[in-house]
Amino acid sequence: MTEFTEIPVIRLGQRPDAEIAADFRTAYGTTGFGYITEHGIDPDLIAALFDASRRFHALPMERKMAVAVDRSHRGYIPINTSTDVNSTLATVTKPNQSASFMMMREDKVARPEEYLSGPNRWPELEGFREVLEAYAGAMTALGNRLMKIALQAAEVTDISVMRAFDTPTIWLRLLHYPPQPAASPEDLYGSAPHTDFGCLTLLVQDDVGGLQVKTPAGNWVDVPRLPGSIVVNVGDMLHRMSNGRLLSTPHRVINRSGRERYSCPFFYDPHVNTVIEPLPGTGAPKFPPLKFADFLRSELEAAYDAHKPANDQGVFP
Repeated sequence: MTEFTEIPVIRLGQRPDAEIAADFRTAYGTTGFGYITEHGIDPDLIAALFDASRRFHALPMERKMAVAVDRSHRGYIPINTSTDVNSTLATVTKPNQSASFMMMREDKVARPEEYLSGPNRWPELEGFREVLEAYAGAMTALGNRLMKIALQAAEVTDISVMRAFDTPTIWLRLLHYPPQPAASPEDLYGSAPHTDFGCLTLLVQDDVGGLQVKTPAGNWVDVPRLPGSIVVNVGDMLHRMSNGRLLSTPHRVINRSGRERYSCPFFYDPHVNTVIEPLPGTGAPKFPPLKFADFLRSELEAAYDAHKPANDQGVFP
């Protein structure tokens, strides 16, 4: 990883994948973050998603708590109920100053053999489900395209791993960050320093700001909204699959703007039962194999109150 002062921009459009992969290799081999433009996602759909998020977060607390997150990690996650205790990037003792709604793949019934399988917990809010499902479908298609480009960028010689994305693990999170007081403690974060634990994160955000990426020298670079773009970053599982060639870069959110901040990250990951290991063509393996579901369970149980073993119901009281 090299020192950087700004986030690179990668244009998709109708360019050949080989050209895009070369740009992807440069950006994600040095920075781990990029602005993706000409991505094909309808701006009206993105606007509808932000409208749905604002309408949900404006609901009375009792209506949001009616769909509180459960052990399948679907539903409302209140503020002060998640703490990045596993972070190796900071000593995190205070919970994240954000609330969110989480949807994942819609399963009619939970399958015991598949961690996090289950139906979504939809609020009674007109048009909400329809917008989120339309957006998740569009982003799943984009995530699939970007994943193939990422494997090409990492010079993977056998892309049969893409079968693990035939039934991907998807997460759409509607985040709301209330403004933090200007005099708040330095270790109070909207989102504490962390790396994402999956493969690809595709983020749309408002113009409030607050997202920052850490450089190798320990500096924090702002990632403001670039109109018409989606911020894409690599997570820990793709870092391992690429044998370290693609970087999972630390980032954080601090909202001292005095305004409400909204962002909508979409996470595109393989099926939970996938064994994650360095792929052919990436060199001698630097990482041992691990099962994605086992990694997810350890992360969620450490960070989220609803997943704590002591919370037998798996739902916030």
